[in-house]
Amino acid sequence: MDIEKNYQSAKKMYMDFEVDTDKALEKMKEISISIHCWQGDDVRGFEKTEGLSGGLVATGNYPGRAKNPAQLRQDIETALSLIPGRHRINLHSIYGEKYIERDKITVDNFKGWLDWAKQKGWGIDFNTTIFSHPMADSDYTLSSEDKDIRNFWIRHAKACREIAYHIGKELNTSCINNIWVPDGSKDIPADRITHRKILKDSLDDIFSHKYDKKFMEDSLESKLFGIGFESYVVGSFEFYYAYAIKNNVMLCLDTGHFHPTENIADKISSILVFQNKLLLHISRGIRWDSDHVVILNDEVVSIAQEVKRYNAFDKVHFALDYFDASINRITAWVIGARALSKAILFSLLEPTHIIRKEEKNGNFGNRLALMEEFKALPFSFVWDKYCSIYNVPVRDKYLYHIKKYEEDVLSKRK
Repeated sequence: MDIEKNYQSAKKMYMDFEVDTDKALEKMKEISISIHCWQGDDVRGFEKTEGLSGGLVATGNYPGRAKNPAQLRQDIETALSLIPGRHRINLHSIYGEKYIERDKITVDNFKGWLDWAKQKGWGIDFNTTIFSHPMADSDYTLSSEDKDIRNFWIRHAKACREIAYHIGKELNTSCINNIWVPDGSKDIPADRITHRKILKDSLDDIFSHKYDKKFMEDSLESKLFGIGFESYVVGSFEFYYAYAIKNNVMLCLDTGHFHPTENIADKISSILVFQNKLLLHISRGIRWDSDHVVILNDEVVSIAQEVKRYNAFDKVHFALDYFDASINRITAWVIGARALSKAILFSLLEPTHIIRKEEKNGNFGNRLALMEEFKALPFSFVWDKYCSIYNVPVRDKYLYHIKKYEEDVLSKRK
């Protein structure tokens, strides 16, 4: 395979449409993906909890699951060695070095992660973990009418913000601290507004302390429904959208958290009219929020294209959020991260200016025709070049490295 020869051929073809592939590859160096740690252990964390709750389900039991922070870091490092680009690590608060009750955790419990990230030159993002805990056994947490439950989770959320701030300061890069709560009802509630008012008050308390956004940024993640919460979720998109705009908090859109017929690409421009930042959690739901491994499908491509067409890569943060325990977990990481990276590169190579010209001239047939023709340009040759820049295996050759890692490391775990 002559990567350079193929690339030069593709470069000429793209140049016919006034697209500079070299500039697209340079732009890719500025774009990072936050790689989710919870794919490596099926969202179990290291608290030795009995299992997932809060509408979360991880299916399968593929051998080799990480059992401690050192193993998980080793697995993430292996996955990142097969993914082109410079990326970030996304942690949930249950991944500390030792068990500490969630409302008492501090940044000291993540020293191993910080030392590792410093050594590798990677940024870290953070998440509150408001599920899989005895205080989350009822249907409500931050929106609970029980003050003890509610205040426990308020303390936890405040602790997470403090941790995220110190992470950002230590690594000298803004750490996004994301909040998602599973609160809701399995069947039709008679009162929807009471819990939403309580959630608002809880969030006001959590965000009462202001941090320097240079080191920490808050985000809120909505959901349409969850397993066991099919009829009502307190933290709906409309609730968080209104709260985020009013309080200058970043919104997080998860591709698995909306109706199957919705495409969040259509929401991006609406949100960026009113907010300067947006967090995207890229997942793949099949009929429900099933958190399948991300692939290069139309939805992911359309999201990347919308960001590119708005020239908003400096405003939009990309993160992965899925967990598949039915296949090799390293493979799942690599497939998803490479798929999202491909979508971003594909969008950068789109001759958007030509499509927009046809649109402004009212030539909508030409616009559609060109969109279709551009799909046939030799994108894969540019992708191979991008992989080679980072000395990452091209095409399916990364599978050999994963197989060897499974034989040498994963198969020996008990």
